[in-house]
Amino acid sequence: MNLAEYDHGQQSNRPSAEVSVVVEGAAAIGDTRDAAREFLESLEAAHGISVSSRAVETVQLVVSELVTNAHKYAPGPCLLTLEADEGMVAVTVWDSSTTLPLILSPDPARVGQHGLELVMALCRSFEAHREPVGKRLRATVVLNEDKAGGAGGRQPS
Repeated sequence: MNLAEYDHGQQSNRPSAEVSVVVEGAAAIGDTRDAAREFLESLEAAHGISVSSRAVETVQLVVSELVTNAHKYAPGPCLLTLEADEGMVAVTVWDSSTTLPLILSPDPARVGQHGLELVMALCRSFEAHREPVGKRLRATVVLNEDKAGGAGGRQPS
């Protein structure tokens, strides 16, 4: 797993903080959860951005689900990027498969395949886009639900 962190400050339309992780192999999935937690924990100290414990748990779950799906359904490595700005964190995962995920309707009788269902329920928004090579999934999570007036409320694009 390769980790690159960028601090863009407030001088442009770029995020106030960003980290990218190249993920190779199933063993690195746990490392991505750790990287997400460390990134979120650094936001308050380095940038004065408040992050609730619920947001940390939600982002770790979203990262785990999206990276696990990338590993399961796409050959080769994937790229995880976390961007924090304006009270939100965007979790973006790129992988090499052009097949967009199928988001199934809730079904308590179905065994498995509830990951994206959970992501949709927990995130403020979710987007899936084909890229010239592969696809990019992006989910946004509120960093502090008290300030944003609620934690979830999906708005799929």
